[in-house]
Amino acid sequence: MTSKRSLGVSLLFIGVLLYFFLSIGFTEIQAAIPKSILHVNTIFLSIVLEALPFVFLGVFTSALIQTFVSEEAVQRFIPKNPIIAIVPAVLVSAIFPVCECAIIPVVRRLMKKGMPLHIGIIFIVGAPVLNPIVFSSTYYAFQSTPAIAYARMGLAFVLAIVIGSLIYAFYRNRNQLKWTTEELLDRPIQSGGREVPKIKAVFYHASDEFFDMGKFLIMGAMIASLFQTFFDRGLLVSIAANDMTSPLVMMGFAFILSLCSEADAFVASSFAHTFSAGSLLAFLVYGPMLDLKGTIMLFAYFRAKFVIGLMAIITVSVYVMILIYQYLFM
Repeated sequence: MTSKRSLGVSLLFIGVLLYFFLSIGFTEIQAAIPKSILHVNTIFLSIVLEALPFVFLGVFTSALIQTFVSEEAVQRFIPKNPIIAIVPAVLVSAIFPVCECAIIPVVRRLMKKGMPLHIGIIFIVGAPVLNPIVFSSTYYAFQSTPAIAYARMGLAFVLAIVIGSLIYAFYRNRNQLKWTTEELLDRPIQSGGREVPKIKAVFYHASDEFFDMGKFLIMGAMIASLFQTFFDRGLLVSIAANDMTSPLVMMGFAFILSLCSEADAFVASSFAHTFSAGSLLAFLVYGPMLDLKGTIMLFAYFRAKFVIGLMAIITVSVYVMILIYQYLFM
């Protein structure tokens, strides 16, 4: 484990050095590189750098939970009635100031401590949208139409309840996590034959979690940056002319772009004169609940059949809710 951690740190350090070295010392080489490749590099770095602070927040929260929160404490926190527990879970998810890539390790750790499956999924779909940072950024991005910010919060609240209820109906509380041998054994971290202090254990867990999920973040960011660079935006606008298809197009766009929920409102506002409010809300609600980099992480930590089912439930729920919103308010 130590060698893997050292290798990861070394690769990260070398990558940063190469990036700045090439940027400062080889401008003539940069001039020979196609602009599209440079654009991919820029978008890739922006996605990764945008997500990293929240990834750090997520892995340290996960490590604290692993070290200091017992299974009994988790069980006491959750109401025994699975239906009654849904609304409180949505309310609690609103206080997590994390994006979609940071909440996954937190929820995975809580589920390993005993949190029911449907409550964990409520956290995954609710926290990235409902937190106050996202509301503030959305309100600021849509200053001329603040109703978008309120509608985003309202739709996300209702959808978190609907999705959590559907997960409970289809899967109950059957375990859907992937477990490693070390996690099944649940052995304490040791150094020199002795159990390490809890504060030190937090950093061990956080570093392991970071390098474990970091590779999936990088994979998702690379695919998203390639799509953003080479996708024909004109084709997107032509397809989205219909009120029935435009929400689907914007949902697909949100999935591929994999923007952090704290920043996606500024991208959505740039489409305000092209797409309807319903389509913009589809982009703002669906992306934080399900995007490319988050999906890769879900496949890494949950069973594949469950992830496919979860993707279908989220997609259908969001689309139907957006159609209802358009019918009632537009």
